[in-house]
Amino acid sequence: MPDICIGLMSGTSLDGVDGVAADFSGPRLRVLGHAALPFPAALRAELLALNTTGPDELHRAALAGNALARLYAEVVAQLLRGGALAPSAVRAVGAHGQTVRHRPQEFDGTGYTLQLNQPALLAELTGIAVVADFRSRDVAAGGQGAPLVPAFHQGVFARAGQATLVLNIGGIANLSVLHADGSATGFDTGPGNALMDHWCQRHTGRNYDADGAWAAQGRVVEPLLARLLAEPFLARTPPKSTGRDLFNPAWLAAHLSHGDAAPVDVQATLTEFTARTISDAMAAAIARHGAEADTAIVCGGGAFNGHLMRRLQALAPAGMRIASSGDFGLPPLQVEAAAFAWLARQALQGLPGNLPAATGARGPRILGAIYPAPTAQRS
Repeated sequence: MPDICIGLMSGTSLDGVDGVAADFSGPRLRVLGHAALPFPAALRAELLALNTTGPDELHRAALAGNALARLYAEVVAQLLRGGALAPSAVRAVGAHGQTVRHRPQEFDGTGYTLQLNQPALLAELTGIAVVADFRSRDVAAGGQGAPLVPAFHQGVFARAGQATLVLNIGGIANLSVLHADGSATGFDTGPGNALMDHWCQRHTGRNYDADGAWAAQGRVVEPLLARLLAEPFLARTPPKSTGRDLFNPAWLAAHLSHGDAAPVDVQATLTEFTARTISDAMAAAIARHGAEADTAIVCGGGAFNGHLMRRLQALAPAGMRIASSGDFGLPPLQVEAAAFAWLARQALQGLPGNLPAATGARGPRILGAIYPAPTAQRS
């Protein structure tokens, strides 16, 4: 009997929404369909603006959450049509929401993480139960609330008796360390695409540097790279997580010197910065955990940046292969959406979704708030 959940993902890259319908009834997850929609320009601009303090934030955030739920519902409708599925055939939609603030353990010792969403509206629009707000319980339990994907990566990509690294490169990059003994951990490494995308949009008008072709034309500005690599977050010992609260345009501007370099050279440097922070994190994880990994599986939008992938391969530990998750059965843009389908299913089953070794929480926790499917009104 099918065991179907839909997962939705809109990450810090702010490029749009990816959704998958996943069947968990077999021994391995089976993706029944994938759908994606870009953010309308106005919604993307508003979500980006809401990452920083501004006027009338509560009102604007509420309306942005409504707009996001409607876009989510369109992706769900595409998945239902593509798979010839009735809403009743889907147990739940896992809807992560759009992170606009992520400050765990700060201010009062607990801190917070905030994802814009309107899961009640999404349940009404789709006719399907919705599971949302995955991160806050982990934060309440003393964790970072991120990354949440290592447990899913373990289930999908682990190889018996062989350590493996899984690298997700979205706006922020995170690394999962899958040990040969079946255990796993993970942490955020630093910026993924966020700074590169910002610089590309500012200087070319394009939302991202396709295949890293623009960066490949420039030269790395070593003094700038050294300043970027001096960021204290990079030297912190995991568990750790980050976001646009730290790695944002203001942070970048503070590290740029007047006349530092041509824009194309800054783009080359930002790409090298992402590659270096990731490769340094991989080397540190291998040294810390003794994980003799021979493969790093890459997912997220960064897997399509050819220049970045080549730099990662050049910087990787000797003998390590940098490979797309597509080579292992799950295309890069489906991995995180599938993870939130899995997290929704975990919540429905009353099973933990976090991995304390990755987030630093006091223990395993059931993640997410459940918004049941609407029921027919009685006359």
